[in-house]
Amino acid sequence: MICQECGKKPATLHFTKIVNGEKTEFHICESCARERGESIPGTPGGFSIHSLLSGLLDFEPSGGQQGLGAKPSQTLRCEVCGLTYGQFSKIGRFGCSSCYKHFESRLDPLFKRVHGGTSHVGKIPRRTGRQMQTKRELEHLKRELQHTIASEEFEKAAHLRDRIRDLERKISEA
Repeated sequence: MICQECGKKPATLHFTKIVNGEKTEFHICESCARERGESIPGTPGGFSIHSLLSGLLDFEPSGGQQGLGAKPSQTLRCEVCGLTYGQFSKIGRFGCSSCYKHFESRLDPLFKRVHGGTSHVGKIPRRTGRQMQTKRELEHLKRELQHTIASEEFEKAAHLRDRIRDLERKISEA
C-alpha cells in the first residue's frame, strides 16, 4: 500500500481514528507521519505498549510507583519464576503462567478498568451463533429468576420459569 499523503513511499503506519463515532483510516509513510505530528511507535516520544501498561498500572514509565496503594511492587513476587510485580510493570509481560495467580490481587482491578469486567464474553456470530445467544439469554433469565424468588415476586418468577422452559425446549430441539 502506498502512502496516502505523498503517494510515493510505502505506507508503514496504519491509523484508525474514531472521533464522534466517525471512523477514519490513514495509511501513511513514516516521514509523512512525522510531518503531521503523529506519534510513531518505538521512537522517542512515540507511543509504546509499555507506556500504555504503565499508565494503566498507575506507574511512571521510569518504574516509580505512583498508585494502587496495595503492597509495594518489590514484595509481590511469583513463587515459580521469581518475577516481581515491579519487574512486570517495567517489562510489560509475565515470566510464566503462574504469574497470573500470584499477581491476581493486582490484576483484577486492572482488568476491570480496561475491559469493564473480569470475565470474557466475546462476540457471537450473527448467522451461526443463535444457539449461543439462546444459552446466554437462558443464563440471564435463571439469574433473574433467583433474584425474583429472593425478593418474593412469585408471579414474575412464574413467568420467568415459563420462559426458561421454552428456551430449554428450543435448545434441546436444535
